[in-house]
Amino acid sequence: MKVVAVLLMALVAFTMAREFDLTLPSKELFAQYIEHFKVSFLNDAERSHRFAVFEKSLETIDRLNREAQAHGRNTRFHLNKFSLMTQDEFRATHLSAKMPSDWIPGPNATFAPLASETEIGSLPTTWDWRTQKPPVVTAVKNQGQCGACYTFSTTGNMEGVWALAKHPLVSLSEQNLIDCDHTCLDGNCDGGCNGGLMANTFTWIIKNGGLESEADYPYQGYNAKCQFDKTKIAASISKYTFITKTAVQMQNWILKNGPLSIAADATMWQYYYTGVWYFPCGTSLDHAILIVGWSVETDIFGQQMPYWIVKNSWGADWGMDGYILIERGDDRCGLQMYPISAIIDS
Repeated sequence: MKVVAVLLMALVAFTMAREFDLTLPSKELFAQYIEHFKVSFLNDAERSHRFAVFEKSLETIDRLNREAQAHGRNTRFHLNKFSLMTQDEFRATHLSAKMPSDWIPGPNATFAPLASETEIGSLPTTWDWRTQKPPVVTAVKNQGQCGACYTFSTTGNMEGVWALAKHPLVSLSEQNLIDCDHTCLDGNCDGGCNGGLMANTFTWIIKNGGLESEADYPYQGYNAKCQFDKTKIAASISKYTFITKTAVQMQNWILKNGPLSIAADATMWQYYYTGVWYFPCGTSLDHAILIVGWSVETDIFGQQMPYWIVKNSWGADWGMDGYILIERGDDRCGLQMYPISAIIDS
């Protein structure tokens, strides 16, 4: 993924997101924003350009919030660390190249058996692996301006599988995959910050015996020389499996096997702040994430709204402490198109 150079130079630092009063004049909001996020600009022309982008962001946020309110939804959009980026810049720096919308089985792939009607009938209304013991979910990570979301989805799934196999929870290395994994399946190749596919990463991990920890192979956020050391492998898997593309089959797998690696069309998620995402979105998969659970809420009309709890890799200062809630059951944003999980043979 190519970094947008002007933003890398212009936006010096980000801090935690905050509530801004969106009723203030745009110039006053802009002054508060650049002070809060410690933004500096190359020159007056760059400042003027970013102010125009900022005003466009405000218009989009206002439109989305009004639409959510009109439909009685609790979804909220707000200014955040992406508000000085155009939509094209956001896509180029935080999403992946278009991912295949269907499975490409590799040499270690299997297909998960279907859950029975009894199993589906006994699924709990709410399940959240973040609150379970032993812990199987690591802290939210930040991919930065590197389109390697597929590596974060992979490690998040593998961390859970490893922990549920009675090993201590360990944060695994995305950089290990970015630098070393160039696996290709059916012409779809992993390319570090240029994007990739979870089936490829699982194939590489199995072939090479495992993955190092983040502590031993820390994240850099750019393509670098492979430094993989097999003596420092922190976790391993034996194969991976594709899960049937229905919400209940995915729920059953998550309940029994831990957080599930998935992909989505995340183009519209730029300003998400809180609440359940119900907005229409596409199915051109461009982002990989992790489902850690599900629940149900009641909207202002008394209607039940089931949703997924999704762990993202844009930092804890985005969304709901790094998470997004997505309406469940209708393949919203393509969440049911590419469910995949690592397996450790007992």
